[in-house]
Amino acid sequence: MTSPTRPPRRTARARTALAASTVIMTAFALGFGPGAPFTAPATALAAGCSGVDSDFNGDGIRDTVIADPEATVNNHPRAGLIHIVYGGDKGSMQLSQETANIPGGAEPDDQFGFSFAVYDADADGCSDIAVGIPYEDLAADDLTIRDAGLVQIVYGSAAGPGGGKAVKEHSQGPTATLGGGRETGDWLGYALAGGKTAAGTSYLLIGAPGEALGTVEDAGVFYYLSADPATAVGVNQDTTTAGPVPGEMELDDRFGSSFAATPTHFAVGTPGEAIGTVPFAGGVAVFSHTLVSGLPKPLVGLAQDQDVIQGAEEAGDAFGTALAMVPYRPSGATSTTEVLLAVGVPGEDLSTTVDAGAVQVFRITATGTFTQVYWLDQNTADAEEQTEAGDFFGQRLAAVNTAPNSTASATTVRLAVGVPGEESSEEHMEKGGVQIFPLVGAAGASDTWIDPGWGIPGEPAPRQLAGMSLGATPSALYVGMPYGPAAGHAVHSFSWNVASGGAPTHTFKPGEGGIPTGDVAFGAVAR
Repeated sequence: MTSPTRPPRRTARARTALAASTVIMTAFALGFGPGAPFTAPATALAAGCSGVDSDFNGDGIRDTVIADPEATVNNHPRAGLIHIVYGGDKGSMQLSQETANIPGGAEPDDQFGFSFAVYDADADGCSDIAVGIPYEDLAADDLTIRDAGLVQIVYGSAAGPGGGKAVKEHSQGPTATLGGGRETGDWLGYALAGGKTAAGTSYLLIGAPGEALGTVEDAGVFYYLSADPATAVGVNQDTTTAGPVPGEMELDDRFGSSFAATPTHFAVGTPGEAIGTVPFAGGVAVFSHTLVSGLPKPLVGLAQDQDVIQGAEEAGDAFGTALAMVPYRPSGATSTTEVLLAVGVPGEDLSTTVDAGAVQVFRITATGTFTQVYWLDQNTADAEEQTEAGDFFGQRLAAVNTAPNSTASATTVRLAVGVPGEESSEEHMEKGGVQIFPLVGAAGASDTWIDPGWGIPGEPAPRQLAGMSLGATPSALYVGMPYGPAAGHAVHSFSWNVASGGAPTHTFKPGEGGIPTGDVAFGAVAR
């Protein structure tokens, strides 16, 4: 799942050399086995649960999740909250740390909802939501550990989220679910991803990119939780139990800053990875859900210093800032065991065009062999728009395969690329936009473009940063507009095959459709 970015508080471990994704956003904001088939077995449903994806109240209709991690809650600025908008025009509810049955309490700067993952953790047929609170302060040895981070799993039920099983919390600490130690600036919950493996087992990925390992600060770690109650294991770049993890553990790597996952594979972004002496070049590690001694099996590492990967490692490229992955069945295959992985490289310089950005797409097999199938930028043949300095093309990604058990096609496998630095004039600097590409066939043959005033409702304005919030479901691309003029704050759902400048199919907006009025960054994360 994708998430917004925020500079760290000024603490002993706050650094000026942040993960590349943080640097870029700060500049903006100013303001189962590898051979198993895709199909999972059916499981029994609990009473009142439908088995429909993203259905939290069991009525059989998909619900929508919209986060405002900057929201003020009980007079606490940036405490954060989440809106659950029920499908079928049945209103909405809010989740925060002031909601009944949610542990803890709202505090300034927690940013509840900075990230979230929707999945069925306990396999009862009601969707559950894991909520990332990476700036949660926690206690340890009578001390307050700032920005240690916390993840809360709120279970769905016939009575709605939080109306059934007690919330489950995941945190670090010698007696906590994730073990290890609590440290300032770990940012546990900065990134999350969840789902089911091809064998039907639920999983949750939790990133703590600020984790210090020994004397290596901000090296990063992620936790793999298999099933519920979860068996939690931590993985870093020095982990070798299931095989060597790609990359080398170094200062400011921020391993676990981004995730993408399917039932067969998952990928972990390390946008701060130094390649040789080149800082913040970035890298990606790809894993299988196959567990070896309880740990997911590493398959392959990707970075621009490899001969078979286009481009060259450069300072600030931030390869891996954003990731998107979909199941892939090539022509002639009888099962879906491969994936297509899109990697955002928003700091990529194209010739003399600084920070234009690019996206690289890889086909990865069950065993981890890979080929690069696309290099995408706004100079791609027949593509809409054109490359400009500071576009940061690839800062956010979302992708879908609407027919994972069929041969992939240009209409069923689509990729949305956020271009938040795009501007149409000096009057509308960093207005942003979203470019949608096919992942099969010629990339520019059926790409489309939307931006504020051209498909995305509302008037264009400076620093709207359209493309900083993207969400994917099989039926819709969600584009959040949390920045810019408050009147334009909304989440719009589009068809994946929307025409350039085409209108959304639905709009979610504060004060409409049962959503309460008032927001700070409504739609910073949406699904």
